[in-house]
Amino acid sequence: MKDYLTYQSPFSWRYGSEEMRKIFSEENKYKLWRKIWVALARAQYKDGLVSAEELKDLENNQDNIDIARIWEIEKDTRHDVVAAIKEFAEKTKIGGGKIHLGATSMDISDNSETIRLTEALELIEKQLKKLLKSFGEKIEKYADLVCMGYTHLQPAEPTTLGYRFAFYAQDLLMDLSALQFVKKNLKGKGLKGAVGTSASYTEGVEAEVLKELGIEAFEVTNQTAPRKIEVWVANLLSSIAQSLNKFAFDLRIMQSPGFGEWQEPFAKTQVGSSAMPFKRNPIKSEQICSLARIVANSAKTLWDNAANQLLERTLDDSANRRAAIPEMFLAIDEMFNSALNIINGLTVNDKRITKNLDIYWPFSASEGIIIASVKKGADRQKIHEELREISMKAWEAIQDGNPNPMEGLLEENLFLKQYLKPVEIIEILDAKNHIGNAKERALTLAGQIKKITS
Repeated sequence: MKDYLTYQSPFSWRYGSEEMRKIFSEENKYKLWRKIWVALARAQYKDGLVSAEELKDLENNQDNIDIARIWEIEKDTRHDVVAAIKEFAEKTKIGGGKIHLGATSMDISDNSETIRLTEALELIEKQLKKLLKSFGEKIEKYADLVCMGYTHLQPAEPTTLGYRFAFYAQDLLMDLSALQFVKKNLKGKGLKGAVGTSASYTEGVEAEVLKELGIEAFEVTNQTAPRKIEVWVANLLSSIAQSLNKFAFDLRIMQSPGFGEWQEPFAKTQVGSSAMPFKRNPIKSEQICSLARIVANSAKTLWDNAANQLLERTLDDSANRRAAIPEMFLAIDEMFNSALNIINGLTVNDKRITKNLDIYWPFSASEGIIIASVKKGADRQKIHEELREISMKAWEAIQDGNPNPMEGLLEENLFLKQYLKPVEIIEILDAKNHIGNAKERALTLAGQIKKITS
């Protein structure tokens, strides 16, 4: 239940899924801490450091957590792990004296964070594959729909819509490879004590606990796990944000009236503007771009943590990690949700695509006409001048609101008739003859996506 009298992070209710919020919830954190303490006691029982009765007491109360009490104790201790130990000990009159034996705080919190990162990455991986599948379907559907390609936001040469979608999907495929690499190499601190030397543990304890937790540990640590791994995670999330930002930014352009080729979903009851009822603002794609900035900037914070943690440990990473890591994941989570909503409900305006192609492609075809004419004996400079004059007339007609008359002007040009027949000009002006192997490449990528997502 929300407390409307105090600040609420938008990530606690507005952005991100409940599933992702649960991963980074206080409840999940404390449950993982309890799990590690009990696993440690279980391993130490085998070494004779914890009695059977003490272990049973800890196991019986593992899930008996009072978070409000932990926070109350922390007001006095100024230490969250110590507060959680004391609260657990209050519930375990028999085994409470053995909680955290030989451990340092980061043996608990860093390993629990590794588990949470693993859970979060698995959720992100599922979402990434879902989005890739949707892009694959769009690639196949529009593999041969010819559209105008733009460089510098100016008409360039024709491409296909499927090939453009393949560009976004290829970025996401690279992100998937990076994610799987990070997941494979994601390890915890293990149980190595205050400076990473395992001086407080007997041999075999770490292996026993890690086996129960289902994680691996770095061979060498200091008081914490290497913060380098969090740089990898942050860079991965930043890379995904970049991919989604690129798609969303392009959509914002394609949705603008000057292009008008795409339209993100817009619900019947949705309001575009409080002042202008006619507006259909691209709010979902703008939201993606907005959240992407948070992710990209938070990644720098985790870089700073790894670069500036001095000697065996300083605490200047602690406060920012509590916000940066969950919020990066929640932002990406929300961005995936928005991107899936967009790509699955995307309106493609075929008529506008054809209209834009008809307006701009004939100008781009000039180079093909020059080459074909020169092959038949024309002077390159003279044919270039003829085409320049024809282009200027065509541009004037377009500016007056008329269709592009360039095809007719080319067919009627007396100088050009000396070298090219009207049928040859029409063939050169057919945009389908100028998309190279875009369709085949797009479908090849769609096939790769099917293998991964099926």
